[in-house]
Amino acid sequence: MWYRNKKFIIAIIVILLIIILIPFASIRPIYDKDELSYGVTFSQRYVEYMGLNWQNAYTAMLDDLGVKKLRLPAYWDRIESKQGIFFYDDLDWQVSEAAKRNASVILAVGGRLPRWPECHFPDWAENLPKAEREREILDYITKTLSRYKDSKAIIAWQIENEPFLPHFGDCPTLDKSFLDKEIAAARSLDGRPIVITDSGELSLWAPAASRADIFGTTLYRDTYSSHLQSYIHYPLPPAFFRLKQNLTEFLAYPKPRDIIVIELQAEPWGPKPYYELTKAESARTMNLAKFQDILEYSRQAGFKEFYLWGVEWWYWEKEVNGDPALWNEAKKLF
Repeated sequence: MWYRNKKFIIAIIVILLIIILIPFASIRPIYDKDELSYGVTFSQRYVEYMGLNWQNAYTAMLDDLGVKKLRLPAYWDRIESKQGIFFYDDLDWQVSEAAKRNASVILAVGGRLPRWPECHFPDWAENLPKAEREREILDYITKTLSRYKDSKAIIAWQIENEPFLPHFGDCPTLDKSFLDKEIAAARSLDGRPIVITDSGELSLWAPAASRADIFGTTLYRDTYSSHLQSYIHYPLPPAFFRLKQNLTEFLAYPKPRDIIVIELQAEPWGPKPYYELTKAESARTMNLAKFQDILEYSRQAGFKEFYLWGVEWWYWEKEVNGDPALWNEAKKLF
């Protein structure tokens, strides 16, 4: 049960302490809207889950929305679905299309990457002994970085996704020493920045940030907890995140050169996939008004760069439900 998870309880205590400290925090700058920069995370597999053409969605995102900053997951189970046989065609196409439009890409690699179930191991690797599976992950990371390190579109490598969030996702327990090996392997192959990410609300940041050139946090306002079987609204003022940035820069050593929002909520979160929710169910955690609200909230939180989480949903709403409101609102940002 969630209340028996010591790390979860510690995270809640830390959140409460930070809230208490907020009035005593030095204030970070709050940027004007014209100083802000937005990108998106795009997941091919999620568009496929919805039964839509992922290439059409991708080009619409680039050409209609005008997105110029992307985070793309290099899913291990897609790239090496059969041991020793690597398939890069789909990812090649995505990186190439981004490059044609002078869009930049953060390429995420590792066993744990964005979208449920968080860890995306090939079937053949699921039951391997830990040491052997780790060797296979390092091999896939090495081959992937070697393949794309000459692409001018790639601006950074993300290693794993929220590795310090142990109670979320169907994943093995974090091994910090192996995470460090993954980071070292990436640094040995290429000099571009390393991105490490962590939960905005439920993690301490410093362990992840101290390993990162660029630290990326998530930022959610309304979610659904499978542990509690209920919807949750985080009652955190924007100053919570300004203070947390200050504390991270003080505690992390070495400190990251930049702190960004790598995952800004812009889609619903419910007890089942959003494409199976009713309009009313979706609106409990995300709609046009909530989208506009979280954009302003995140600006007040003292961040300057954001990667929105939900472009696949905007496309689905436009194409399937005939509702382009979110799509058109997002278009104003790019």
